[in-house]
Amino acid sequence: MASQAASSFNGNVKKALAGLRRINLEGLRWRVFDAKGQVLGRLASQISTVIQGKDKPTYTPNRDDGDMCVVINAKDICVTGRKLTDKVYTGHLKERTLKDQMAKDPTEVIRKAVLRMLPRNKLRAERDRKLRIFAGGEHPFGDRPVEPYEMPPRQVREMRPRARRALIRAQKKAEQQQQGGNDAKKGKKREQTAEVAA
Repeated sequence: MASQAASSFNGNVKKALAGLRRINLEGLRWRVFDAKGQVLGRLASQISTVIQGKDKPTYTPNRDDGDMCVVINAKDICVTGRKLTDKVYTGHLKERTLKDQMAKDPTEVIRKAVLRMLPRNKLRAERDRKLRIFAGGEHPFGDRPVEPYEMPPRQVREMRPRARRALIRAQKKAEQQQQGGNDAKKGKKREQTAEVAA
């Protein structure tokens, strides 16, 4: 089992190092994204921003100024809602749910999410070469000056006013029922003590 994991990691390393010769690495930053516990779409949008170079003040749409992106822990990515069973990847003749795709190859899930957020032009293939994804927590670029990427804090949308009012009403009703039950118990105790005293 351990030998299979080691051989698959070595295969991924060979694949990851293969296309680096075709990229001009001079002046590029190496950004490391940790996908553990991150939501798929939010992570993919941040990666696509860095790959295009939109986070730099020198961004121009017709030039490829993006940085190298290394994604680790791809197998620990999260999705919201029912996407694990409802989201379907279609191939030539086959369909595969997100859950099946994660079991087969979790790196492909992130790659497709990022590629679909990139503009469809001639720079897309070059930007795809700058993306390196690994299912585990290790990557072979330890000799490079890598920088961990800090994901922005997730902003949870406030509850809609109607839903908030309904929640407050339900809480008040529960409190009233609880107080009503306590009052009824107190009334019974008073009656019992009055009967004992008489």
